Amino acid sequence: MGAARAKNKPPGWKVRTAEGAEAFIPDPLPPQIVWTPQLLRSLSEADRAVGRLAAEGARLPNPHLLIRPFVRREAVLSSRIEGTQATLGEVLAAEMGAHVDRAPDDLREVANYVAALEHGLSRLPKLPLSLRLVREIHTKLMKGVRGHRATPGEFRRTQNWIGPPGAPIEQATFVPPPPNEVGTALSAWERFLHDRSLPPLVQIALFHYQFEAIHPFLDGNGRVGRLLISLFLVERDVLPTPLLYLSAFFERRRREYYDRLWAVSERGDWEAWLAYFLEGVARQAEDAVARASRIQDLLAAWRTTSAAAGAKIGPALVDLLAENPYCTAGSVSERLAVAYTTAQRAIHKLEGLRILKKATEARRGRVWCATELLAALNGEENPFD
Repeated sequence: MGAARAKNKPPGWKVRTAEGAEAFIPDPLPPQIVWTPQLLRSLSEADRAVGRLAAEGARLPNPHLLIRPFVRREAVLSSRIEGTQATLGEVLAAEMGAHVDRAPDDLREVANYVAALEHGLSRLPKLPLSLRLVREIHTKLMKGVRGHRATPGEFRRTQNWIGPPGAPIEQATFVPPPPNEVGTALSAWERFLHDRSLPPLVQIALFHYQFEAIHPFLDGNGRVGRLLISLFLVERDVLPTPLLYLSAFFERRRREYYDRLWAVSERGDWEAWLAYFLEGVARQAEDAVARASRIQDLLAAWRTTSAAAGAKIGPALVDLLAENPYCTAGSVSERLAVAYTTAQRAIHKLEGLRILKKATEARRGRVWCATELLAALNGEENPFD
């Protein structure tokens, strides 16, 4: 009975805002969690799946080759939750200078997400996850895009709310803490980041909810909150490389994502949120293992095939494709420090081996794509077909 009462109690309290709305202020973490057998099984399954992914990541001969496209896939999917429509193929092709039929703002938002995540990863060795790092990440995320006037890198000083686009606060589905309460809530959230008493996957789920409930920025809260999941996994050495991303799961089950977050705020349903989050971890870890294995098999076969066919720089070109399935003769020439004609011959050799396929013209010349690799990365075909 006590557990049932606790589950129906919101983990926080409400206050009246200057606009007359009721805002929610979350209690400091951690909450009291009822560890049902089902929830324990979910945690065990997620832990095992992440363990397999960690082992796979440790076995990768060149893990840095896969990080780049995996980061871009996460950037695409996390940005898609917020309304952008760019695909992974479009983003990768645009990086090679190809013209894609997509709004520049969409491509820029995805590029900023990549920059924000890469910045966070580069800072972790010297700066732990903290409010300072969160502000730095937000600055990178919001630079020069829609919402860039929403004080990049600064916690909000005005009230925000969640609801239908353009709707007034009276129609909000959720109103986070008033500005004068944000600092206190964030300080408690930051202290919880350094807590070591909980399983890391549970801690991630809790602090992700709390960040979204505080909603400390005027814009970009969802993307920053999802980005922090990847950074935490690396900081805590749960994974050797950032190969696990949850945006694909959240995007696929978006309605449930919002419903589970809302249910915590409304009635303290932590167990349902944790079960949903841990399922996402397990499913995406399994997906990442399968993708990484498939990609490594492809790359190994292509290196062997290109070398046997006499492509002098074939294996090196294959490694470039691991970072981006699209290429131009100019990009290959520059990256591998070879003559332009040498790069052209290698591309044509891989085209003859059906590894590469002509995609489109670009500012820097014709673009080719390793379509089978693109499909392995994202289940996505060449957008120029």
